[in-house]
Amino acid sequence: MNEGILIIEDEVGLINMLKRLLEKEGFQNTYEATSGAEALKKIKEQEIDLILLDVMLPDTNGFDLCGEIRDISDVPIIFLTARTTDMDKLTGFSTGGDDYITKPFNPLEVAARIKAILHRQRRTKPRMSQVFRTDRFVLHYDQAKLIVEGKEVNCPAKEFQLLKFMCQHPNQVFSIDHLYEKVWGDYSIAGKENTVMVHISRLRQRIEKDPKQPEYLKNVRGLGYMLHAENQRSPQ
Repeated sequence: MNEGILIIEDEVGLINMLKRLLEKEGFQNTYEATSGAEALKKIKEQEIDLILLDVMLPDTNGFDLCGEIRDISDVPIIFLTARTTDMDKLTGFSTGGDDYITKPFNPLEVAARIKAILHRQRRTKPRMSQVFRTDRFVLHYDQAKLIVEGKEVNCPAKEFQLLKFMCQHPNQVFSIDHLYEKVWGDYSIAGKENTVMVHISRLRQRIEKDPKQPEYLKNVRGLGYMLHAENQRSPQ
């Protein structure tokens, strides 16, 4: 199963146990975060399909974090916590949780609930296409692979994340601040303009026939950059 599952928990032993459980159940993409700040960063960087969320975290509580996640994502959230009162459960659901499991728990029950939620997701919400195609290049999101004119081209992580974000939002103009926040996770750092420009330039070297006259990664003067997708092909 290719779904990405994020475990937000500060007990390393429990994280390891859950990862072993998920791998045994066939989940290949598991991620972990031990704090709220790390969790939000992972959600922006990775393709997350479901979250297991503890309430007690070192820098925040899971209820508040759930609300922050809901501001940026509708990914299913299962609370996995030692907080057992009815009020805790009501708070979990009211902040945006989809399920609530109390510790100690039966690992097989956790796996079953995860599968049930993901099964409903597959039936009610078709997964976004994992391939972006144009006449010149193809970007495979799930394989982190860039193919240009039939040949695989090396694409470092940040360049790939930048190109992926723009391919997911074709024909939209994004400011440098917006791109930096989405790809690097912050918009207040000095030097971000040069960083974005350098990465755009490198991507043009990889995907454009003539980097000096780009067909795809275009600069919109005074506004930012956009991925021109006139030649995009429908996924096959």
